[in-house]
Amino acid sequence: MQLHSERLILRQVRSSDLNDLFRIYGDPATNRFNPAGPHPDINHSHAVLEGWLEHWQTHGFGNWAVSRADRPDEIIGFGGVRIVHYDTFTINNLGYRLAVEAWGQGYATEFASTALHYGFEALKLDEVSAVVRKNHTASQKVLTKCGLEFVREVYDVKDAPPSLLYTLTRNRYRIEGQ
Repeated sequence: MQLHSERLILRQVRSSDLNDLFRIYGDPATNRFNPAGPHPDINHSHAVLEGWLEHWQTHGFGNWAVSRADRPDEIIGFGGVRIVHYDTFTINNLGYRLAVEAWGQGYATEFASTALHYGFEALKLDEVSAVVRKNHTASQKVLTKCGLEFVREVYDVKDAPPSLLYTLTRNRYRIEGQ
């Protein structure tokens, strides 16, 4: 399964994405706002990828590998909409992480808009949310640009300051013509 936006291709993750996953998620720069830090080794990335593949198998949706349309074989990031369970709540989580070389080009907003459209129109989800760190203003701007609104603080990481929960409902998505 593939999705296309103006400049991006989103395709279902596959086992062969392991090295790219570790390259991006193991990079300290891409984890600057992640309290868990970068993936410590490729085995950790393998376990994460297996979880993503299982999510696809169980739910029929999940994370995609993201590439530029003009360079479809070069993965610039990963992201998607997945069901994520926290201690006190469960959300349809919009998440993404792009390689450093893809930053500052509007790809995150383009990706998030495409993922939201798929979540609301194809999957018929009632709500999509995102959890972002308080100091990650760039991601907060992406979320608000895509129509998500701040809802509340959430304690999603043990012994860490709270994160911010942003949400968009399908009704509001349609009303605002996203």
